[in-house]
Amino acid sequence: MTGPLEKLSTSKVFEGELIKYKFKSAVLGGLDAQFNIFVPLLKNGAKAPLLVYLAGLTCTEDNGAQKGGFFGTAASQGIAILFPDTSPRGAGVPGEDDAWDFGTGAGFYLNATKPEYSKHYNMYSHVTTELPEVLKEANLPIDLSRQSIFGHSMGGHGALVLYLSSQSKQYRSASAFSPIANPSKCPWGEKAFNGYLQGGVDEGAKAYDATELISKAKDPLHILVDYASGISSPGTGDNFYKQGQLLPENFLKAARTSGYNEVQVRVRSHEDYDHSYYFISTFAGDHIHFHANFLKA
Repeated sequence: MTGPLEKLSTSKVFEGELIKYKFKSAVLGGLDAQFNIFVPLLKNGAKAPLLVYLAGLTCTEDNGAQKGGFFGTAASQGIAILFPDTSPRGAGVPGEDDAWDFGTGAGFYLNATKPEYSKHYNMYSHVTTELPEVLKEANLPIDLSRQSIFGHSMGGHGALVLYLSSQSKQYRSASAFSPIANPSKCPWGEKAFNGYLQGGVDEGAKAYDATELISKAKDPLHILVDYASGISSPGTGDNFYKQGQLLPENFLKAARTSGYNEVQVRVRSHEDYDHSYYFISTFAGDHIHFHANFLKA
């Protein structure tokens, strides 16, 4: 059973409010979980649609809120933004703190099936099921019937996967900044799938790989992906893209092969930007406006 919600802090921003909460998460095995929620200034009893932001490796619920540059546009569009954490904290699983790209801060937005991780590492259910229930109980002015999702890097992977795998069509649209777009074909994804899942990469490819999921998709889609690609100046570009961790071209090829055009699945490359929140904040407004098209429809 999920524990009571505790308000930790509140900050005024763009006439709205950013609130940090903590609660005991049943889905994460009874561990404390924290999240931030931005609630825009609303009038006449209105409720805001919800945009969920999933952060990347090593991040917490704070990185997107502090560095993303989302609030001005979100406030102008009357959209609330939820910032979950990236993993359970304090599970005590042997080895979970040995590497920066696995374990704590690296939950990969899946439900673990290996016994040592399956009690706590269930970020898929935490984001899709538990947090909406918690928000409903908090009695915030949010319309949970209108949700979309976006994220960065590992969180971009999560956003695309949660959107594409939602049987209930929970999210109206998805977008991603520099996502790990084909994790069953890159070192980060292989490490996560082999570490968390009993079926390893094969299980991960079927359930948690956006490129594999979109290759089998049939429904109408609303997806935007931005990534930093080629280099026109020395020392610039996204090092993780260059290392083959992201593979957005594989996702784009699978989308086009499945018959999705640029209106349904738009993938844009940008020279010289890196993998940081400087890149995210540059295109933050584009992503909020993209989701507004569907959240406010």
